[in-house]
Amino acid sequence: MVKTKPGKYDVDSYTIKDTNTVVRAGDCVLIRLPSDTSSSRLLHSLARVENIVQDSMNSVGVRVRRYYRPEESIGGRRKFHGIKELFLSDQFDVQCADAIVGKVVVHSLKNYSKLENVGAEDYFCRFEYKATTGVFSPDRVAVYCKCEMPYNPDELMVQCEGCKDWFHPECLEMAVEEARRLEPFMCSECGLEKGGA
Repeated sequence: MVKTKPGKYDVDSYTIKDTNTVVRAGDCVLIRLPSDTSSSRLLHSLARVENIVQDSMNSVGVRVRRYYRPEESIGGRRKFHGIKELFLSDQFDVQCADAIVGKVVVHSLKNYSKLENVGAEDYFCRFEYKATTGVFSPDRVAVYCKCEMPYNPDELMVQCEGCKDWFHPECLEMAVEEARRLEPFMCSECGLEKGGA
Protein backbone atom coordinates (compact mmCIF):
# COMPACT_ATOMS: atom_id res chain seq x y z
CA MET A 1 0.00 0.00 0.00
CA VAL A 2 1.22 3.50 -0.82
CA LYS A 3 1.82 5.81 2.10
CA THR A 4 -0.25 8.97 1.90
CA LYS A 5 0.33 12.39 3.44
CA PRO A 6 -1.50 13.26 6.66
CA GLY A 7 -5.11 14.17 5.91
CA LYS A 8 -5.16 12.00 2.78
CA TYR A 9 -6.27 8.42 2.46
CA ASP A 10 -6.44 5.82 -0.28
CA VAL A 11 -9.81 5.12 -1.87
CA ASP A 12 -10.80 2.12 -3.98
CA SER A 13 -12.39 3.95 -6.88
CA TYR A 14 -13.43 7.21 -8.50
CA THR A 15 -16.44 7.81 -10.76
CA ILE A 16 -15.60 10.03 -13.75
CA LYS A 17 -17.53 13.29 -13.57
CA ASP A 18 -20.89 13.30 -15.42
CA THR A 19 -20.61 9.56 -16.20
CA ASN A 20 -21.17 6.19 -14.58
CA THR A 21 -17.61 5.09 -15.44
CA VAL A 22 -15.71 3.84 -12.41
CA VAL A 23 -11.91 4.06 -12.31
CA ARG A 24 -9.77 1.86 -10.07
CA ALA A 25 -6.05 1.37 -9.54
CA GLY A 26 -4.64 -0.51 -12.54
CA ASP A 27 -7.10 1.04 -15.02
CA CYS A 28 -5.80 3.01 -18.00
CA VAL A 29 -7.28 6.45 -18.56
CA LEU A 30 -7.36 9.50 -20.79
CA ILE A 31 -6.36 12.66 -18.94
CA ARG A 32 -7.27 16.11 -20.26
CA LEU A 33 -4.11 18.15 -20.78
CA PRO A 34 -3.96 21.64 -19.24
CA SER A 35 -5.03 24.45 -21.55
CA ASP A 36 -1.51 25.92 -21.55
CA THR A 37 -0.46 23.14 -23.93
CA SER A 38 -2.81 24.39 -26.65
CA SER A 39 0.09 24.55 -29.11
CA SER A 40 0.23 20.77 -28.95
CA ARG A 41 -1.96 18.71 -31.26
CA LEU A 42 -2.54 16.31 -28.38
CA LEU A 43 -5.65 16.90 -26.30
CA HIS A 44 -5.20 14.01 -23.91
CA SER A 45 -2.45 12.14 -22.15
CA LEU A 46 -2.77 8.42 -21.51
CA ALA A 47 -1.79 6.90 -18.18
CA ARG A 48 -2.20 3.93 -15.86
CA VAL A 49 -3.74 4.69 -12.48
CA GLU A 50 -1.42 3.58 -9.66
CA ASN A 51 -3.58 4.70 -6.74
CA ILE A 52 -6.41 7.09 -5.86
CA VAL A 53 -6.35 9.38 -2.82
CA GLN A 54 -8.91 11.65 -1.23
CA ASP A 55 -8.27 14.45 1.25
CA SER A 56 -10.36 15.79 4.13
CA MET A 57 -11.97 18.32 1.75
CA ASN A 58 -13.17 15.40 -0.47
CA SER A 59 -10.79 16.38 -3.29
CA VAL A 60 -9.72 13.29 -5.19
CA GLY A 61 -6.32 12.89 -6.82
CA VAL A 62 -4.81 10.08 -8.86
CA ARG A 63 -1.20 8.99 -9.00
CA VAL A 64 -0.56 7.82 -12.54
CA ARG A 65 2.21 6.30 -14.63
CA ARG A 66 2.28 7.99 -18.01
CA TYR A 67 2.20 6.33 -21.42
CA TYR A 68 4.13 7.95 -24.26
CA ARG A 69 3.05 7.90 -27.89
CA PRO A 70 5.90 7.09 -30.33
CA GLU A 71 6.04 10.69 -31.59
CA GLU A 72 6.57 11.92 -28.01
CA SER A 73 9.65 9.71 -27.49
CA ILE A 74 13.27 10.50 -28.28
CA GLY A 75 13.76 9.33 -31.85
CA GLY A 76 10.06 9.75 -32.68
CA ARG A 77 7.72 7.48 -34.60
CA ARG A 78 9.29 4.71 -36.67
CA LYS A 79 7.86 2.62 -39.51
CA PHE A 80 7.17 -0.39 -37.30
CA HIS A 81 5.25 1.56 -34.64
CA GLY A 82 1.55 0.84 -34.78
CA ILE A 83 -1.03 3.64 -34.96
CA LYS A 84 -2.32 2.72 -31.47
CA GLU A 85 1.07 1.89 -29.93
CA LEU A 86 2.05 3.30 -26.53
CA PHE A 87 5.15 3.02 -24.33
CA LEU A 88 4.74 2.66 -20.56
CA SER A 89 7.14 5.24 -19.13
CA ASP A 90 8.95 5.63 -15.84
CA GLN A 91 7.28 9.03 -15.40
CA PHE A 92 4.85 9.22 -12.47
CA ASP A 93 2.56 12.17 -11.84
CA VAL A 94 -0.27 13.23 -9.56
CA GLN A 95 -3.38 14.62 -11.25
CA CYS A 96 -6.72 15.93 -10.08
CA ALA A 97 -9.20 13.12 -10.71
CA ASP A 98 -11.49 15.60 -12.49
CA ALA A 99 -8.92 15.67 -15.34
CA ILE A 100 -9.84 12.05 -16.21
CA VAL A 101 -12.17 12.09 -19.22
CA GLY A 102 -12.44 8.38 -19.98
CA LYS A 103 -11.03 4.88 -19.74
CA VAL A 104 -9.01 3.04 -22.36
CA VAL A 105 -7.73 -0.54 -22.65
CA VAL A 106 -4.01 -1.07 -23.17
CA HIS A 107 -3.43 -4.60 -24.46
CA SER A 108 -0.26 -6.60 -24.91
CA LEU A 109 0.81 -6.73 -28.58
CA LYS A 110 -0.23 -10.39 -28.72
CA ASN A 111 -3.75 -9.70 -27.43
CA TYR A 112 -4.14 -6.55 -29.56
CA SER A 113 -3.22 -8.55 -32.68
CA LYS A 114 -6.05 -11.00 -31.90
CA LEU A 115 -8.76 -8.30 -31.71
CA GLU A 116 -11.36 -8.71 -34.44
CA ASN A 117 -12.38 -5.07 -34.16
CA VAL A 118 -10.07 -2.41 -32.74
CA GLY A 119 -12.16 0.22 -30.96
CA ALA A 120 -11.31 3.84 -30.23
CA GLU A 121 -10.49 2.82 -26.65
CA ASP A 122 -8.05 0.03 -27.66
CA TYR A 123 -4.26 0.56 -27.57
CA PHE A 124 -1.26 -1.72 -27.19
CA CYS A 125 2.09 -1.60 -25.42
CA ARG A 126 5.17 -3.76 -26.03
CA PHE A 127 7.91 -1.50 -24.60
CA GLU A 128 8.67 0.28 -21.37
CA TYR A 129 10.36 3.65 -21.87
CA LYS A 130 12.76 5.66 -19.69
CA ALA A 131 11.68 9.22 -20.47
CA THR A 132 14.90 10.94 -19.36
CA THR A 133 17.28 8.72 -21.34
CA GLY A 134 15.11 7.49 -24.23
CA VAL A 135 16.00 3.85 -23.45
CA PHE A 136 13.49 1.11 -24.26
CA SER A 137 12.96 -2.20 -22.52
CA PRO A 138 13.20 -4.73 -24.00
CA ASP A 139 15.93 -3.23 -26.17
CA ARG A 140 15.53 -5.94 -28.81
CA VAL A 141 12.48 -7.53 -30.40
CA ALA A 142 12.00 -10.15 -33.09
CA VAL A 143 12.29 -8.91 -36.67
CA TYR A 144 10.60 -10.29 -39.77
CA CYS A 145 10.66 -10.11 -43.55
CA LYS A 146 13.53 -9.14 -45.85
CA CYS A 147 13.39 -5.64 -44.38
CA GLU A 148 14.15 -7.03 -40.89
CA MET A 149 11.60 -4.81 -39.14
CA PRO A 150 9.65 -5.58 -35.95
CA TYR A 151 6.01 -6.53 -36.34
CA ASN A 152 3.50 -3.70 -36.90
CA PRO A 153 -0.08 -4.94 -36.37
CA ASP A 154 -1.39 -2.26 -38.74
CA GLU A 155 0.40 -3.77 -41.73
CA LEU A 156 -0.59 -6.96 -43.55
CA MET A 157 2.01 -9.71 -43.54
CA VAL A 158 1.93 -13.14 -45.18
CA GLN A 159 3.51 -16.27 -43.71
CA CYS A 160 5.62 -18.64 -45.76
CA GLU A 161 4.38 -22.22 -45.46
CA GLY A 162 7.97 -23.48 -45.71
CA CYS A 163 10.19 -21.43 -43.37
CA LYS A 164 7.27 -19.94 -41.36
CA ASP A 165 8.78 -16.41 -41.66
CA TRP A 166 6.49 -13.43 -42.19
CA PHE A 167 6.76 -10.98 -45.11
CA HIS A 168 5.31 -7.59 -46.10
CA PRO A 169 3.65 -7.75 -49.53
CA GLU A 170 5.49 -4.58 -50.66
CA CYS A 171 8.84 -6.20 -49.79
CA LEU A 172 7.87 -9.04 -52.13
CA GLU A 173 6.84 -6.50 -54.80
CA MET A 174 3.28 -7.73 -54.46
CA ALA A 175 0.00 -5.81 -54.20
CA VAL A 176 -1.85 -6.12 -50.88
CA GLU A 177 -4.93 -7.47 -52.68
CA GLU A 178 -2.80 -10.18 -54.30
CA ALA A 179 -1.28 -11.10 -50.92
CA ARG A 180 -4.75 -11.45 -49.35
CA ARG A 181 -5.63 -14.07 -51.98
CA LEU A 182 -2.45 -16.15 -51.53
CA GLU A 183 -2.88 -19.59 -50.01
CA PRO A 184 -0.51 -21.20 -49.50
CA PHE A 185 2.38 -18.75 -49.82
CA MET A 186 5.99 -19.83 -50.34
CA CYS A 187 8.80 -17.29 -50.18
CA SER A 188 11.29 -17.26 -53.06
CA GLU A 189 13.88 -19.32 -51.12
CA CYS A 190 11.40 -22.02 -50.04
CA GLY A 191 9.80 -22.02 -53.48
CA LEU A 192 13.20 -22.71 -55.07
CA GLU A 193 13.91 -25.51 -52.58
CA LYS A 194 10.55 -27.15 -53.27
CA GLY A 195 10.88 -26.70 -57.04
CA GLY A 196 14.42 -28.07 -57.03
CA ALA A 197 13.51 -31.23 -55.10
